[in-house]
Amino acid sequence: MGRHTGQTLPPSLWDVKEQIKDVARGAGLDFFETIFEILDYAQMNAVAARGGYPTRYPHWRFGMEYEQLSKSYRYGLSKIYEMVVNNDPCYAYLLEGNDEVDQKIVMAHVYAHCDFFKNNYWFSHTNRKMIDEMANHATRIRKYMERFGQDDVEAFLDIALSLENLIDYHAPFIARRRTDSTASSSPSSGQPSLPPSVTASALDEAPEAEEIPRIRAKEYLEHFVNPEEFIAEQRERRKRQAAKQQRFPEEAQRDVLQFLVDFAPLKRWQRDVLSIVREEAYYFAPQGQTKIMNEGWATYWHSTIMTTGGVLKASEIIDYADRHAGVVAMAPGRMNPYTLGLGLFRDIEERWDRGRFGREYEHCDDLAARRAWDKQLGLGRKKIYEVRRHYNDVTFIDEFFTEDFCREQRFFAFDFNQKSGRYEISSREFRAIKEKLLFQLTNFGQPFIAVVDGDMEHRGELLLRHRHEGVDLKMDYARDTLENLYRVWTRPVHILTKTDGAGRMLSFNGKEHSDRSAAYD
Repeated sequence: MGRHTGQTLPPSLWDVKEQIKDVARGAGLDFFETIFEILDYAQMNAVAARGGYPTRYPHWRFGMEYEQLSKSYRYGLSKIYEMVVNNDPCYAYLLEGNDEVDQKIVMAHVYAHCDFFKNNYWFSHTNRKMIDEMANHATRIRKYMERFGQDDVEAFLDIALSLENLIDYHAPFIARRRTDSTASSSPSSGQPSLPPSVTASALDEAPEAEEIPRIRAKEYLEHFVNPEEFIAEQRERRKRQAAKQQRFPEEAQRDVLQFLVDFAPLKRWQRDVLSIVREEAYYFAPQGQTKIMNEGWATYWHSTIMTTGGVLKASEIIDYADRHAGVVAMAPGRMNPYTLGLGLFRDIEERWDRGRFGREYEHCDDLAARRAWDKQLGLGRKKIYEVRRHYNDVTFIDEFFTEDFCREQRFFAFDFNQKSGRYEISSREFRAIKEKLLFQLTNFGQPFIAVVDGDMEHRGELLLRHRHEGVDLKMDYARDTLENLYRVWTRPVHILTKTDGAGRMLSFNGKEHSDRSAAYD
């Protein structure tokens, strides 16, 4: 399937598209050129199954996703109205057969997404030619399948995809000094660039070879001026420094995939496949980091454009209201990112229009005065553009999910009750609700994992550490991950974690799993 999969817009939709584009630009939206194509439901499901891209490498999971989407559409359970790709130019796909009001909503929604892609800081490091890059990835993997066999390549691709979340989502924005060992690695060699192991005896002897500095003193005062306890302490300190200097990696590395690309004993094609999976994981990461903001921004603007831009005909108003209500509807027990994002952007706009921010407002204890507060500043639109540029979902919720907003929108937290066997409201308290939201969003709710030792006990074994944040690892997931890490590292792998408050070391040596107590500092 090539880049262009469907039909170009008919004249009637072309005119509507131009009108919506002019209204969006007039409101201040700034987006890449956007190319719309119309797909039938089979084409739409095929593109959606590949993550929005017409060309991806062959893999069974895309086929499974296609089957699921097709059945869901056939039984009337779901329907994809639009897809838009973060690219320059942006590509957006409309579903053939939708009525005109649906297409209008979608096009307004798409232009806001494109503005967000272009201007939000968290997308600033993404590849703006990713459609071409995805096609390039597909070509490379197909060549490997032809040369090394489809079964072997697909099996390794399965392993790589199971590890795709073991990256550092903030890495593109942090300038880190590469360690000497990393800088000297040779990914094309097919062999790990491990530093020479430092034996325990060498560590013990190295500090002894260099005389510990002593304060000059007469012989009869030597015991008092340079006591043996002091000299022994200095020797131990030097041993610890020597061990630290020999640590590999020198600092814990959250980008586990990059560590494996640099140092695992992989064949050249395996190293390239792992690099492809890592590159695509970083490309898609900002979409997960800004889901609430991005959808809220697009919903805010499709609502604004459709109701104030003269786009709707009088006969379409009821249909529009029905469609919009469907977008922002909250299903029982689920958080709708469209609704939360839209509500927060509208709340921010109102607060900054009325001056409901700053020290004076925050220290006002009179509830009636707070409700009537209106300094008529008119800064709301400027503020939401500023928020759109700088924030991600975590910082967005952390700063703008206020107690007033929580109370007005009637938010609550819920948990599964083991006794009743159903989900029940666990709290209506603001702090508990906000903390739960932030916990679910931070690192996508996934555990923080880092490589802390690539040469554990000088045996070339891999040690990872789970940064415990109050939630234990899922043991079945952890064991599966260890098995796949072993297949890449080819030596025993371990992860240090904590369960029920006690340190544990989970290990896999290629044949069996082990679980033992371990110190967790």
